[in-house]
Amino acid sequence: MNFLLSLSKRIDAFSEWMGRWVAWLVLFAVLISAANASMRKAFNMSSNGFLEIQWYLFAAVFLLASGYTLLRQEHVKIDVVSGRFSKRTQIWIDIIGICVFLLPFTFMITKLALPLVINAYVTGEVSSNAGGLIRWPVFALLPLGMLVLAIQALSELIKRIAFLQGLVPDPTKKQGSKTAEEELAEFLLQKEVAARDAAQMGAAK
Repeated sequence: MNFLLSLSKRIDAFSEWMGRWVAWLVLFAVLISAANASMRKAFNMSSNGFLEIQWYLFAAVFLLASGYTLLRQEHVKIDVVSGRFSKRTQIWIDIIGICVFLLPFTFMITKLALPLVINAYVTGEVSSNAGGLIRWPVFALLPLGMLVLAIQALSELIKRIAFLQGLVPDPTKKQGSKTAEEELAEFLLQKEVAARDAAQMGAAK
């Protein structure tokens, strides 16, 4: 199990690095959009290539950051039912979901997408829009994103099994800074505890 936990840490580090690197693509997309709009307004010049590269960058951010998002526990979850169960039961639900749904999903999408990527690369497929870009790089983002997601899913599976064995803390706890709602809830809880302690001290006197 120590080897698997070491592997999980390496995967987590990779996903963390990937997420921080991909975040820069948002800035590039904004700069390209601003430059395209400026050229169109100032010089009446534009190109579909500028528009398509923004779509490519958006696809890259969405797909390549999928593993990072899973690492940070930021994917959408429906906890209406599972939230009523114990933590161990919730972990078992996650394990079943990863094994039965998430990993097979990433495998099937990759299997279906690869022929499209290969065909686009071999034929040199280009966008039908005037001044458009070649297609295979953006097609390749789909299986690559699924691979990144599958690798992180494997890490999450390892951590959940280790949690059931008492080897690691709760892997479902969100990482990173607290949200405004969480900070407000913590502040109100601290005030309530302080008021309760003050009341108890007053009663003791």
